[in-house]
Amino acid sequence: MQAFTVTLLSVPAVLFGSTLALAEAPNRSQAEAALERACRFFHDHCSHHGGYVWRYSRDLTLSEGEAETGPDTAWVQPPGTPAVGETFLDAWEATGREEYRDWAIETARALVRGQLQSGGWYYRIDFDEEERKRWGFRDNEAYRPSRRRKNKTNVTTLDDDVTPAAVRLLMRVDRELDFSDREIHEAAMFALDAIVAAQYPNGGWYQNWDRYPESASSNDFPVIAASYPESWSRRWLNDWPGRYFNNDNVSGNVIATLLEAWDTYQDERYLEAAKRGGEFLIRAQMPDPQPAWAQQYDPQMHPCWDRKFEPPAISGLESQDVMETLMLLYRRTGEQRFLEPIPRALEYLKNSRYPDGRLARFYELKSNRPLFFTKEYELTYNSDDSPTHYGFIVDSRLDAIEAEFTRLSRRGPEAQPTASPSRRELAEQAAAVIEALDDRGAWIDPRSMKGHRKASPEGVVQSETFNTNARVLCEYLQSLN
Repeated sequence: MQAFTVTLLSVPAVLFGSTLALAEAPNRSQAEAALERACRFFHDHCSHHGGYVWRYSRDLTLSEGEAETGPDTAWVQPPGTPAVGETFLDAWEATGREEYRDWAIETARALVRGQLQSGGWYYRIDFDEEERKRWGFRDNEAYRPSRRRKNKTNVTTLDDDVTPAAVRLLMRVDRELDFSDREIHEAAMFALDAIVAAQYPNGGWYQNWDRYPESASSNDFPVIAASYPESWSRRWLNDWPGRYFNNDNVSGNVIATLLEAWDTYQDERYLEAAKRGGEFLIRAQMPDPQPAWAQQYDPQMHPCWDRKFEPPAISGLESQDVMETLMLLYRRTGEQRFLEPIPRALEYLKNSRYPDGRLARFYELKSNRPLFFTKEYELTYNSDDSPTHYGFIVDSRLDAIEAEFTRLSRRGPEAQPTASPSRRELAEQAAAVIEALDDRGAWIDPRSMKGHRKASPEGVVQSETFNTNARVLCEYLQSLN
């Protein structure tokens, strides 16, 4: 059973802070009935050819992922298709109801139809037969990728956990089926082989590729430690020099997926690739005075530009992701080297916090001054005119990271994680999410559609809310065993 996030979404405020007497806690029958209503509604009314998107208008006439979608489009990026499939599997494990497993298999098959010849997945899957002819899906035998130009409809992306999340669902379904479903098993193998092939000699990954990857040479991509560039442009040059990415936790998501692949298939290749990914993170730690991590690096292991609002800099967000990944590697391998970078990074980042405890997304190289952009995308030290689509100040997880590091240092890789919620806390959370279900079995969030011009002031149905609240019910049911 996976560890569940129990942060509640779409929960009435009157219940959120309530204290239930144990006698008022939902019984198993009530919790199972609520879970069945929620899962059935989501499967029967929100599925797009077995896949899912991020958000639906309350009347279900509009849908969107990061962009508007129609009924023939599913969204791969979590909390879309693979995340919903994982929720169905969680419900299957919590209740033993076969239909939940069947729905997860259906979702896995939707992902199989969206797998590209380049090895993995793009953000979206189109199921319209005419539209599919444009894409390099594996079942489109007429598609031939070019070796001389960009294949825009054959792009595998690791960004935003797109391909890793899809692989994790396929592997979990594959395991549930005892590896007997040829299409699902081959899709997982094809994707994992592509991820391993795409790994650079230093252990890092680029965030996307448009044809099936070939192993790179260390002559072109030397295995060296990160360092500061002698100089860097203050203007975005639109030259895209990055080759190794931590942005949006690319490295962490891939490493976690490879470790799960090792568990699932007992193939040492996946463990070794995960460890090489950890070796990249060790090399990517910047030297003093800023011993943390950048979002992306060029082949010389210098922090570099990516998008016009992502400069060469130390990243407060991605550095936290890296430390959590290094601790995961230590827990799984017991190798002390994965803990060694953390104390220096923690000390530096703790000293770089704002008075309110938060961190800058970007710290200028060497000076450590927080960097921002104006709405015209000019670098500045002032946050007053920053674009609102990007988080330039981020929450700190440093206290939790330090506590986990201390626990691992004292007790070794077998140290137990922090305590999970008590039965009483789970009962309160379960009661809240049950109460929040509408008559259809939907959880409604009081917000409007992001991508559509038409607002939905009466609220929306969100995959993220469904995933979170359904998993609360699953965890509560598990606690009753």
